[in-house]
This record gives sequence, C-alpha cells and structure tokens, in this order.
Amino acid sequence: MPQSSRYSDERVEKLLAQLAQVLQKDNAPTDLPLMVLGNMVTNVINSDVAPAQRRSLARSFAEALQVSVRDDNAH
Repeated sequence: MPQSSRYSDERVEKLLAQLAQVLQKDNAPTDLPLMVLGNMVTNVINSDVAPAQRRSLARSFAEALQVSVRDDNAH
C-alpha cells in the first residue's frame, strides 16, 4: 500500500530535480553521490530526530529504500 505524504508531488519533484542537478553537475562516479546522500540522511536524522527515535527511523528508511529499488535492468 502506498504511503501518503503531507507534501505535494510537485514540491517533492522540484526538490529532487534540484538535488539531481547539483549531483550531475559534479560528474561524480555513482558511489560519490551515494556517499554524499547517505551522509546527508545521517546528518538529518542525527540533528532533527530525537535520540530515542533515530534507530527506528533509520531502519524504516532503509526498508523503504530496499522496497523502492527495482530488480530490472533499467538505468
């Protein structure tokens, strides 16, 4: 069942496009943007989430990421 969001699709897509533009501009290999985004997620969790909720949120995030990754050959 899809998760509903308090944010509009337009707002999410605009922010995603801005982040993608910054990452593409750097012409970095795949692992560098993944490292940067991972660090960003860690920083958001550590700075904006109560300590008692951090591990649970990180686990939920990791599970959502696993579900969203496709097994097909599309790039």
